[in-house]
Amino acid sequence: MKKTIKRLYKSELFTEFFDNEKSSGLVLIGCTIISLLLANSIFSDQYLHTWHMKVGSQSLEYWINDGLMTIFFLLIGLELEREIYLGELSNIKEALLPIFAALGGMLVPAGLYLLLNYGTLAQSGAGIPMATDIAFALGVLSLLGNRVPLSLKVFLTALAVIDDLGAILVIAVFYTKTILWMNLAIALGILLFLFILNRMKIKNLIPYLVGGVIMWYFMLNSGIHATITGVLIAFVIPFGDGTKKSVSYKLQHFLHKPVAFIILPLFALANTAIVLGSDIVSTLSLHYSMGIMLGLIVGKPLGIAIFSFLAVSIGLCKLPGDLNWKTIISVGFLGGIGFTMSIFVTLLAFDDHHIINNAKFIILLSSLTAGCIGFILLKYNLKKSNEITN
Repeated sequence: MKKTIKRLYKSELFTEFFDNEKSSGLVLIGCTIISLLLANSIFSDQYLHTWHMKVGSQSLEYWINDGLMTIFFLLIGLELEREIYLGELSNIKEALLPIFAALGGMLVPAGLYLLLNYGTLAQSGAGIPMATDIAFALGVLSLLGNRVPLSLKVFLTALAVIDDLGAILVIAVFYTKTILWMNLAIALGILLFLFILNRMKIKNLIPYLVGGVIMWYFMLNSGIHATITGVLIAFVIPFGDGTKKSVSYKLQHFLHKPVAFIILPLFALANTAIVLGSDIVSTLSLHYSMGIMLGLIVGKPLGIAIFSFLAVSIGLCKLPGDLNWKTIISVGFLGGIGFTMSIFVTLLAFDDHHIINNAKFIILLSSLTAGCIGFILLKYNLKKSNEITN
């Protein structure tokens, strides 16, 4: 039964996930272009004001970043849970390659960033080049069409999911400033209660969602970033046997399109409203700018390739038969598309609006550069591979 479910996961559900993510990536590209054009047009003031206008006690941008993005993290948690139970992470031998690749893709970029910024006020931005944007990366990969082997799609997807988990842990550990222990205790108490409901096999989704909203409120007021709630709630929602009838599957399936085509586009529009000044050249020479560029464009592919090579060399895992080191290096550049998570970490790392604005611009530029390099290399290497095969 479990093998049958795994086959289902690797075909139908994975295809659905990949198709949604690649479509979302193309939508995000469009939203980013529109946002940049509006922010630098005659409508700039009105457009920027839209995201800063008050909705209740906070700005619209705040509710998107701290509220709606929690749902995005809930989806990431559900996808990670499914990977662990039924997907590429369920078999430790198969999981080790993307795990090592993701580890290298986080440590090397952060190390390169710190090399330029350690001891400065900008050193808190070390987490910025660690992340991979799943939607953008798969969106670029999808442009290559049917020539992309399934194993490469799975490798990039698993790498990006693990990468997101790493980014979540970094946010929880390094970007929490002041903790209000009582609120945190209440939030964790609610999580424990929901875990008990899970163990009691309560499959009604309503108590988990209501409990999640209440937990989000107390987490928000604890000092720990509230979006972490989404991931934690994902792991107490009943997974069952993982079939289409399971609560986890139904929720994951329901969330895919709203997240891909509403929440992430809103995040892109709100957070890429960047006014480009006349000092772009000087911005590129700033240490934190060079750290982000070096981390995403060089550190990502370098870390992914080196750690993957080490893992295979010492016999911990093996390279899929239809892949080679050229394709691993090439797809490593797609790992340098940081965007959503990189911008998210930027908002937590810096308080200065000018630095945040500059960092966002550098993230966009670096992600675009890494994506173009990865696309060109993959197009060439996959073509050569297909010619050799034929």
